[in-house]
Amino acid sequence: MLVVGAREHNLANVSLSLPKNRLICFTGVSGSGKSSLAFDTLYAEGQRRYIASLSSYARQFMGELPKPDVDQISGLAPSISIQQKTGGWNPRSTVGTITQIHDYARVLFARAGTPHCPECGKAITAQTREQMVARVLALGAGTRFLLLAPRVQGQKGEYRDLFAELLNQGFARARVDGEVIDLANPPALDRYRRHDIEAVVDRLVVKSHVRSRIAEALDTALTVGAGVAIIGNIEPAGESPTGSVPKAVAARARGDRIRDILLSAGYACTACGISFEPPSPQMFSFNSPQGMCSSCDGLGTRYDFDPDLLVPDPALRFLKPCIAAWRHPPGRWRRHIYEGVAAHLGIDLRQPWRDLPADARQALLYGTGDAHITCEYRGRQGAWKHGVTFEGVIAELQAAHKKSRSPLVRRFYEQFMRQSTCPRCKGARLRPQALAVTLASAGGGPAGGATRLNINEASQLPIDRALAFFSHLKLDGVRRIIAEEPLKEIGARLRFLMDVGLDYLTLDRAAPTLAGGESQRIRLASQIGCGLVGVLYVLDEPSIGLHPRDNRRLLSSLERLRDMGNTVVVVEHDRDTMEVADLIVDFGPGPGVRGGQIVAQGSVGDVAGETKSVTGAYLAGRETIEVPTARRPITRADVRPAGRKRARHRPARDDGSAAVAKNAATDKR
Repeated sequence: MLVVGAREHNLANVSLSLPKNRLICFTGVSGSGKSSLAFDTLYAEGQRRYIASLSSYARQFMGELPKPDVDQISGLAPSISIQQKTGGWNPRSTVGTITQIHDYARVLFARAGTPHCPECGKAITAQTREQMVARVLALGAGTRFLLLAPRVQGQKGEYRDLFAELLNQGFARARVDGEVIDLANPPALDRYRRHDIEAVVDRLVVKSHVRSRIAEALDTALTVGAGVAIIGNIEPAGESPTGSVPKAVAARARGDRIRDILLSAGYACTACGISFEPPSPQMFSFNSPQGMCSSCDGLGTRYDFDPDLLVPDPALRFLKPCIAAWRHPPGRWRRHIYEGVAAHLGIDLRQPWRDLPADARQALLYGTGDAHITCEYRGRQGAWKHGVTFEGVIAELQAAHKKSRSPLVRRFYEQFMRQSTCPRCKGARLRPQALAVTLASAGGGPAGGATRLNINEASQLPIDRALAFFSHLKLDGVRRIIAEEPLKEIGARLRFLMDVGLDYLTLDRAAPTLAGGESQRIRLASQIGCGLVGVLYVLDEPSIGLHPRDNRRLLSSLERLRDMGNTVVVVEHDRDTMEVADLIVDFGPGPGVRGGQIVAQGSVGDVAGETKSVTGAYLAGRETIEVPTARRPITRADVRPAGRKRARHRPARDDGSAAVAKNAATDKR
């Protein structure tokens, strides 16, 4: 690779020849032109040529890159830059997703994991047709429901052909995104939104003499739904309103429908009578709607209302109101719901908030779950009762904050909110069904012993313990064959992370919390795992932040990258890197306008023998930095207060002494 007349930034018409498939170290004082040649000339020209090779249609979206100020670069290979920068501020990116370990782990848990019931913890087994019929009859006599066959779940598209297909198969109705529609006149769906489509197999009422009809409809639903059926739009038999009730009031009272019940021929808990969807890789992804926690959208944290901020004065009564986000006391409709909840909990809302039991305060704020609560409303047409499920005051405030389009209203609600761990998934980001799938291993435990973990618990292990866990999985039969390829990729990537000194990290570590050196070494491990050949890699001080004991492991990774058939250019001040490099190019003699020249090149001995080289003087021992015999005592002012981020800066270096300070200190040790 030949470079002729490089003048980018402070480079003074530099010309040099770099051998291919070698480990090359660019060194010198800070500001002498190392990065200008490595990144702003070699890498920039490689990127520019790659974009120029694309079609004109693709280039119009990517733009044109400027040509570096250089006369000629010949023999340039495709270039990849691994610089010192953080992995980005996307809260969804983790060490596992960056290295693709999480992708292979999702496949492993979906195909070889053991599913359990999230409610009772027992292993999930197949559910027979008789058990499904019994589950339907257990809804109670008089209960009305729809028996549905799922066809589309969380997928984008218009699905006009699917509607026509269902109509030709004899179905008259379907449920689309929760609404029952007529297939003879289907709605126009937004092709860019995700939809749920279920065919309505039958509309039924639970009675003792309809058992055969339920069984027949269930067979049809399981056939159309590929082994899965849904009991939807459930309306329990209950007290009907007395007297004439206005349609608007009756519509507001329709809080008596409960959530759908899933019936599966393959995955069901016989003890709880609950069916589940078959595990899929998407179910273990916190970036997919099929797997992410519905409460925090897969982030693990929520910007949610804080009870301490909502109730600043516990001496007030609930309906006074004590909720600071309520600017006015609740109206008649909401008041009668709260009174019904209070009757269900056995409390008196006329008591001060601080005098209510702790579990009652929790229920008022966060809801009563699936409990069926009977409320009595007294209006002008008389009194009537209806059933509701209470989601809690915080859920009501969240809905108001979410649907509001006024910045003033949103800021008003946000003064009562704080970021906290998601209460539903406890920071695990995934649905309960995904967290109930586990793998057993003979290693990876607290003391290296046997353990059984789900995918979130495995991601919380340090890299070295995660490698032990995946290396000693207890699999047999078909599951061992299925897991062979995912385990091979997971093990290789975990070993690469250990080779670059990142064995202390965890796979669930968020990318924004990584230091620049950690992020660079993670990308380096990913590139080693890709197995590319004939590529020019340009690295920026990969040893920064690395303990000297792990330096040898990092250099072994660079040598492995070179031995695969790549050219590795490293901008580095580390002495160990210079000693293992095939070629050292020393820039100087000073920084800025006093630099931009090649002072020496060759081996360590060649650079050490050059009198004009500042780096060579320290390599030869002509210049040293003495280690202080006495250290300044640490005072309280030196201790970083908790909660404050450490300032990230790099001290200015205007001469060559600081460039090799770390090496001199290492030599003294």
